[in-house]
Amino acid sequence: MKLTSMIAIYLLFWWGCLFLVLPFRLRSSAEPDVHVPGQAESAPPRFSVGRTMLWTTIVSAAVFAIFYVNYVNGWVTVDAFDLTRLRG
Repeated sequence: MKLTSMIAIYLLFWWGCLFLVLPFRLRSSAEPDVHVPGQAESAPPRFSVGRTMLWTTIVSAAVFAIFYVNYVNGWVTVDAFDLTRLRG
């Protein structure tokens, strides 16, 4: 696999993992102890972009590592999926 392909696939995993990581450790202002005056109740009072990016990078690196090891060893290939059953 070329380096550019690896980077492109990793960025796809990173972007997908971002949406998986976002809801974790999220507290809304609707909770009584974290309300900030003048802020919407649905907005997080202390959102940490750096922490979210760090966790996204860690999760996406793990997912990409599994993908790459599968790619190198050929554990699950396209032949493992029988698509002829979908035709009817």
